[in-house]
Amino acid sequence: MPRKNRIEIKSWYEKPEPEICPLCGREIPESQSDAHHWVPKSRGGKETQNLHRICHRQIHALFTETELARDYSTPGAILAHPDIRAFVDWVKKKPPDFTDSARKSRRIRKDRDSR
Repeated sequence: MPRKNRIEIKSWYEKPEPEICPLCGREIPESQSDAHHWVPKSRGGKETQNLHRICHRQIHALFTETELARDYSTPGAILAHPDIRAFVDWVKKKPPDFTDSARKSRRIRKDRDSR
């Protein structure tokens, strides 16, 4: 039998706004979140922003730390690169928890092998 004067209790907890990847624009599930240093830590960078793990891996597969520090230290600069743009156009059609491996570009592999 229900009580006559029962007060409805509303939850004080509000679910936080979903985090959105600045590259692909999709919601980032907690299990797929990676902090990206816009300027690499090895180059003195401190500021980070969460990205999809797949987006983060693609950035590091295409660019060296020197290139990231010098030319690609903002989301807009990274998105202006045609290889990233093609990747984003492809991945934004995938579900937020989609994962795949990123392969280093030949240019990056060749550059690292020559050291």
